[in-house]
Amino acid sequence: MRRILFVLVTLFAHQAVAVAQDNPAASASAQALETGKVLPEIHCTAHPEQSYALYLPSSYSPKRRWPLVVSSDPGAHGTIPLELQKDAADRLGYILVSSNNSSNGRWQPRLEATEAVVRDVQARYPIDLQRIYFAGFSGGARFSSQLALLCKCAAGVLLSGAGFMEEFPPAPKTVFPVFSAVGTFDFNYKEMIPLQDTLTKAGYPHWLRIFDGPHRWPPPDIMEEALMWFRMQAMKKQLEARDKTLIEAQFTKARTLADSFEQSGDLLNARREYAQIADTFDSLVDVAAIRTRAEALAEERAVREAAKHEQNEFKEEFQLCSDIVARLLTPPDNPDNRLHSDQELQSQIVHLQQNAAQEKRPERARVFKRALGDVFVTAMQTGDSLLEQKKFQSAIRNYEFAARAMPDSAWAWGQLALARVCAGMKKEALSSLRRAYDLANDKPSFSQWLQTEPLLAPLRSVPEFQSLAGTKVSRP
Repeated sequence: MRRILFVLVTLFAHQAVAVAQDNPAASASAQALETGKVLPEIHCTAHPEQSYALYLPSSYSPKRRWPLVVSSDPGAHGTIPLELQKDAADRLGYILVSSNNSSNGRWQPRLEATEAVVRDVQARYPIDLQRIYFAGFSGGARFSSQLALLCKCAAGVLLSGAGFMEEFPPAPKTVFPVFSAVGTFDFNYKEMIPLQDTLTKAGYPHWLRIFDGPHRWPPPDIMEEALMWFRMQAMKKQLEARDKTLIEAQFTKARTLADSFEQSGDLLNARREYAQIADTFDSLVDVAAIRTRAEALAEERAVREAAKHEQNEFKEEFQLCSDIVARLLTPPDNPDNRLHSDQELQSQIVHLQQNAAQEKRPERARVFKRALGDVFVTAMQTGDSLLEQKKFQSAIRNYEFAARAMPDSAWAWGQLALARVCAGMKKEALSSLRRAYDLANDKPSFSQWLQTEPLLAPLRSVPEFQSLAGTKVSRP
């Protein structure tokens, strides 16, 4: 499998470069499209079944080459990352694309979708081949890191809400800049923090930004920070002309934030901030004082204790959800024992929910919320695996527990509907779809999913389903 992926992605990278280099006129004859606006659906010329969202900066001109950001959303919602990135891309000069076909699941279709998009964009527009960046959220982050490792063509990667795949860890032989972003309540928080030390040991330039929030794409200001950081990296590698004024402004901004952490008493994050400033701006400005401060803070007792406390939080989070996860993964074989176990499991999830909702201390609440997120994602991933194996009743069980853990998740209710329709439970499937539709933030995309999801075919003649999917035809 690893060999197949390597050949696929390496071939994709080499052929994509050849398209742009051997046919420079392709960019000049690019289709005239509106700039300064997210275009939700551009179909690939060579593969019309593949489409992507596109953003061209308002200053776009075919007379220069542009850095490209290729984003991967776990649900194939191409517009979501682009809406968050567009303002920064407009100010900083990036072309943005994101596939509408690449989603969590099997890797080969995801690779094929990404290959089709990148080839199409490089054929249409003048792309700076030395500045192609990958960005991903959750499963899309893992895919982006794997793609960067295998293609050896990434100028940088933005990882949001997840890090590298276990089978594809950071490799010293394939080094690229990594910007990590994670929410304070993200169930993968405990993965993203130690990832920074791993990246340091492997020789990767890296930057971490923590934002208030759950497991989701980072907000626009963090997207801008990431794209600006990539520019600093490009200047260090002489892929972009050094802008002394811009560098000094970013250095001052970063140092001000680090100073604010220290002044507020958050010495652990102050040390981290100083350290990454020193590494990022080394060779661009004089960072001797910043590096000395980072090293001094690392020796302070308060910093060591804060780091130990953080590790204890990670251990507690694991303890809070470990028994629940074990029950999810290994239900008893005996039906009576399974019923009793599932009743206890439901009680445990409710108790965890109550603790997360009622805890007034922020540092305690985040531990409960992350543990609840661990339960949710385990139930969802296990359900997806069981659904693929056509073990529909077992998939239903896991999706139901996921929906109990996070009742406001359109994803959970949508997947529950799929499992139920596969099990012949059409009435219950429609009920789940109604709930998912009500919770969906992007209802047009959800309706599009209803229209195209093959597993929902048995419902397509049902009027209520047609209403949700936007395909119902009124009778005269």
